[in-house]
Amino acid sequence: MEPPTSSRLNSRKRRKGGSGPNGATELDGIPPKMSRRSLGLKEPAPFSDEVEIDYSKPYIRVTYEEAMRGTPLDRPVRVYADGIFDLFHSGHARALMQAKNLFPNTYLIVGVCSDELTHNFKGFTVMNENERYDAVQHCRYVDEVVRNAPWTLTPEFLAEHRIDFVAHDDIPYSSAGSDDVYKHIKEAGMFAPTQRTEGISTSDIITRIVRDYDVYARRNLQRGYTAKELNVSFINEKKYHLQERVDKVKKRVKDVEEKSKEFVQKVEEKSIDLIQKWEEKSREFIGNFLEMFGPEGALKHMLKEGKGRMLQAISPKQSPSSSPTHDRSPSPSFRWPFSTKTPPSSPANRSRNESAVTYDISEDEED
Repeated sequence: MEPPTSSRLNSRKRRKGGSGPNGATELDGIPPKMSRRSLGLKEPAPFSDEVEIDYSKPYIRVTYEEAMRGTPLDRPVRVYADGIFDLFHSGHARALMQAKNLFPNTYLIVGVCSDELTHNFKGFTVMNENERYDAVQHCRYVDEVVRNAPWTLTPEFLAEHRIDFVAHDDIPYSSAGSDDVYKHIKEAGMFAPTQRTEGISTSDIITRIVRDYDVYARRNLQRGYTAKELNVSFINEKKYHLQERVDKVKKRVKDVEEKSKEFVQKVEEKSIDLIQKWEEKSREFIGNFLEMFGPEGALKHMLKEGKGRMLQAISPKQSPSSSPTHDRSPSPSFRWPFSTKTPPSSPANRSRNESAVTYDISEDEED
């Protein structure tokens, strides 16, 4: 899918002889860089009573269309935003960032109400007025801070600070017997709405602290705060200390359990490794045993070879079948002329005959 024509025309073009950085030219569609104000980036924003205003020049408020088109650098659009800013958080900073970026050339003035005014109309604050002034001073989007700001903006206050527009969220803010304290500002066409940041507010933070009060009280007692500083009774102090000890014991038990689980896991892993190694060794041992003592093992072949060699050693050598055989003529039987008997073939007769022959020979010799 091809990109739209406008994006192709505004795409970055390069030339070898480009005058801008990285070969950029005027046709690149990149807005020129503007110098950043160093005052709000290096130092906290000044208070309004410390800033000199040239009242010799007449105050002529710019319209919304003129402000959106952009004003000269020496005539920025003066935008005013007020609030309590207790427990200054990211929601406050985002609202001031929106107010700062309402127009191309904006000078942001922030009003912070005092403790007396806030306690009368809204309620008790966690931070005192000086802490709240200091927190707003160090926000990077703020150019000027008004201390002890009024609860309701009067025409005299707007003229004194030469305010062009008032920035605030568009939700009606009922206070001081009015349904909306910014109603007259909206009717005069000086109201510039901003958006609230969901999920974060001073009331939400205080609610978390109240909900987890015991946890924070125990934590601060552990860090060295006294029960008097925390407005904690003697009984609650002892209760918190006891709970802290119980939590430590639980933590130790939990650590022991985790270590024991890790130990058991390591033992199981090692046992599994040992079993695997034992199985491998047992298979190897059984294979070697069968190879040596099995039905067709090496031992059987060795016994067969040994038996053959023994039989070959104890059995006489047979004459080769190719050698010629000589028929031996039977030896003639010797017969004595004086004896009519032939010697028998049996050993017993042979012995008797031998005695008889011996007798005959002796008689002949006598003759």
